[in-house]
Amino acid sequence: MSGKELRYGFTTGACAAAAVKGAAQMLRDQALVDEVQLTLPCGKGARFRIEGGVLRDNTASCYVVKDAGDDPDVTNGAEIHVTARVDMFTKNRIIIEGGVGIGKVTKPGLAVPVGEWAINPVPRSMILEVVKEVFAVRCVPATLTFTISIPNGEELAKKTLNERLGIIGGLSILGTTGVVKPISTKAWTDTVDTAVDVALACGSRTVVLSTGRSSELALQRVLKLTDESYVMMGDHFGYSLQSCARKGVPEVVVAGQFAKLVKIACGHQQTHVTSSDLDLMAVTAWLKENPRTAHLEKLAREANTARHLLEASGYDKALIKLVCGKVAEACAELAPWQKVRVFLAGYQGETLYFDR
Repeated sequence: MSGKELRYGFTTGACAAAAVKGAAQMLRDQALVDEVQLTLPCGKGARFRIEGGVLRDNTASCYVVKDAGDDPDVTNGAEIHVTARVDMFTKNRIIIEGGVGIGKVTKPGLAVPVGEWAINPVPRSMILEVVKEVFAVRCVPATLTFTISIPNGEELAKKTLNERLGIIGGLSILGTTGVVKPISTKAWTDTVDTAVDVALACGSRTVVLSTGRSSELALQRVLKLTDESYVMMGDHFGYSLQSCARKGVPEVVVAGQFAKLVKIACGHQQTHVTSSDLDLMAVTAWLKENPRTAHLEKLAREANTARHLLEASGYDKALIKLVCGKVAEACAELAPWQKVRVFLAGYQGETLYFDR
């Protein structure tokens, strides 16, 4: 570890608002703009470089290159384009719309109604504020239209969960604070909350919380549910289960491979930052206490990893049942009123355990 402090970045919403401000100023002053300053929803001020300015009679366009800081965001480096158009002597209103690479909402449960552009409420509010700021002294009858686009947005969206959430055709314009925290846990947990909302809005009574795509695919072979029912919780087990409990999900299936389920069984709500050695010590103690698994104690003590233990045991059924039972206990302790079933996926995509 270098000890270097990780650098914050900006959300697509903040970049879109900055590009809107740049285009609006060019339209108002009939001159190109190099830079704009914004006050972000979190209260911080920020400066944005305005690129690609083009000015015509009643339109102005420009873009901002998104800087996600040190966060591994698929939209880092994306160009957030805005074209502003003024139609004089028409109804005095502001229109915010999507263009190329911006998705449309096709499923209920999101912050934006079905059929609308996937431009979330906070970015939309930011955009309205900067437009009103720029045109405060130009109260003339006019319609101002701002079209937001991301040229490669549809391609980038394939690397996200947008399609499963019902956002089709491109990316979302997101952000509640304006800044992106490096390796943002909140970005993932916000996605979990949204995915659960979509599942419920689409009528799903069972929500699958999977630790990864492999376990999700394995379960899809044996449990026929709609795509909306599957939520990728990643390492955020505790938060995801409690989100389902808060939102009143009737039934949850926790799906994962052996190593991740061992972490959950050991009581870790976050399965990324945990010690495999300590986890194996706990499993060793469980095996010793149970007459049906006591013969595996020495194997567990000498195992390098949880997967090593599973494979060296010959996929012992008593071991598998013991660990999955401990997962169920951990779920019951964390969310006592939530009905939970456990699914263990093998490393070749097979089903090793399913509490039917």
